[in-house]
Amino acid sequence: MKISVAYPPLASDKGTPLLSQNRQFQWFTNPTYIYPMVPSYAASLCASRGHSVTFDDGIADEMTYDAFMADLVKKAPDLVAMETKTPVVTRHWKIVADVKARLPKAAVVLMGDHVTALPRETMEQSSVDYVIAGGDFDFILADLADHLDGKDVPMPAGVWRREGGEIVDGGMGSLNHNLDDLPYIDRDLTKWQRYAYKNGNFKYTPGTYVMAGRDCWWGRCTFCSWTTLFPGATYRTVSPERHVAEIERLVTERGVREIFDDSGCFPRGAWLEEFCQRLIDKGLHKKVVMGCNMRVGELTQDQWNLLKKANFRFILIGLESMSQATLNRLCKGIKVEQIEQTVAMAKKAGLEPHITTMVGYPWETREDARRTIDFAKSLFSRGLLNTLQATIVVPYPGTPLFAEAKENGWLTTENWDEYDMRASVWKSPISNDDVLQFKDELYKAALTPAFIARKIMSIRDVDDVKFLFRAAGKLVGHLLNKSRNKDCGCK
Repeated sequence: MKISVAYPPLASDKGTPLLSQNRQFQWFTNPTYIYPMVPSYAASLCASRGHSVTFDDGIADEMTYDAFMADLVKKAPDLVAMETKTPVVTRHWKIVADVKARLPKAAVVLMGDHVTALPRETMEQSSVDYVIAGGDFDFILADLADHLDGKDVPMPAGVWRREGGEIVDGGMGSLNHNLDDLPYIDRDLTKWQRYAYKNGNFKYTPGTYVMAGRDCWWGRCTFCSWTTLFPGATYRTVSPERHVAEIERLVTERGVREIFDDSGCFPRGAWLEEFCQRLIDKGLHKKVVMGCNMRVGELTQDQWNLLKKANFRFILIGLESMSQATLNRLCKGIKVEQIEQTVAMAKKAGLEPHITTMVGYPWETREDARRTIDFAKSLFSRGLLNTLQATIVVPYPGTPLFAEAKENGWLTTENWDEYDMRASVWKSPISNDDVLQFKDELYKAALTPAFIARKIMSIRDVDDVKFLFRAAGKLVGHLLNKSRNKDCGCK
C-alpha cells in the first residue's frame, strides 16, 4: 500500500504553522520546525511492514499549497494520514475534501489529540474516511494499513469509520503497546535535516529529537492536550539500552551534535541514572549535547549533576504560574517554593534551565499574573534562568480544563480556529489586551542589563554567537506573535 504521512501547508498572515510541534499548535512569525515524533514513528513502522511510505511535510519544506497538492496527486497514495490539532481542524476538514476530490481512490485518515477527544465531530463535519481516536496512533495507523492492504490483521480498536453510510464508533485505541517494538525512526524517510537547523532550542547544529517515553509519568496537568493522548497511568518508556543505541547511531551515522528528548517528562529514578551512565560509558557525552523536559521538585542534586556529567545542557521545566492556588487547580502537584529550588539546583549543576509560563487563567487576577512576571524577572536577574516560553493558556477539548470551562460557562467561543494562543477564548478578570501585554512582559523579562551582560561574557566560540543571534530572532518573533488577522483559507 502507498501511504503518505502528510502535513499540508496552511497559508495565513498569522505566520508559519508549527503543526509538527509535539504538543500544541502555534502560528510563528519567525518559523521554526520541530521533528514530529509520533507521526515519524508511524511512517517508519508502516515502511518496516512493507508499505511504500512518503513523509510529506509541506510546511517544513516551505511549499505552497498548490505545489504540495500537485506533488501529492503525482505520488497517488492509497492512504493519506494527517495529524491534526484543535486550531487547524476546521482547515483540515476542507483539505480532506480537496484530497478526496483530487484523489478519489485514496482514503484519508486524521489522527491526533483533537480527534481523539472529539472523533464523532470530525466524522460528521468532514468527508474523512477514518479517524484514529487513541494515543498510540503510530501503531494503530500501521495496523489499519495492514488491514486495508488485505493482510490478516483485524480492524484495530480506536478507528472510527463509515459503513453503509453510517458512522461506526471505533472506541478508543490501545495504549498497551511495547515501545521497544517500534523500529528506530527512519531519518532518511522523514527527511530529518529539514528539522535540524531552524530550531531555536538547538545551540549546536545539526540537532534532532528523540522520545524515550509516552508521554509524562505525572500526566495529570489539567491543561495539557497530551493527557488526552497519553494519560500518566499509561506512561511507558523504551529501555535505556535501546535509547542509548539510537543516540549512538544519530551521532556516528548522521553527525548530530545536539539531541532533545521530547518525552513530556524525561524518565526519572533508576531509568535516568542507567541511561546517563550508559552514555558516559560509551563516551557519547563527549560527542553530543542533550536536552530534556523535567518536572519541578523531582531530582536530587546528585541526579542534576549526573545529567550534566552526561552532557545535558537545555532543561525545559514547566512553571506555569507562581500562584499556589493556580498550581493546585491545574493538578501540577508542586509547591511554589520548589520552583526556585529546582532551577537553582539545575543551574548549580551547570545546566541551562528554560521555564514555561502561561497567563490568562479565568480565575487569576492582575496581581497573580504580575507575581509570575516578577518572579521570572528575578530569576533572570540572579542568573538562575537562561530562557523562557510564555503563552496564553487555552483549554483544549479532551482536557479536564476544557471540561471545567464548559461546566462553569467560561468559554467565549468554540470556534476552534481561535484556539491558537493568540488571544483568550474564555472569560477572565484580566482583559485580552492585558493578557497579551503580560505575555510580552514575560518575554521581555530576560532583557535586564545583568542578564545581557552575562550572555555576552559567556561567548566562547562561533556556536555561542550563532545561538545568541538565533535566540534574539526567536524573541523578536515571539513578540510579533500577537495579531489575530483573518486567514487566507487552506490555499
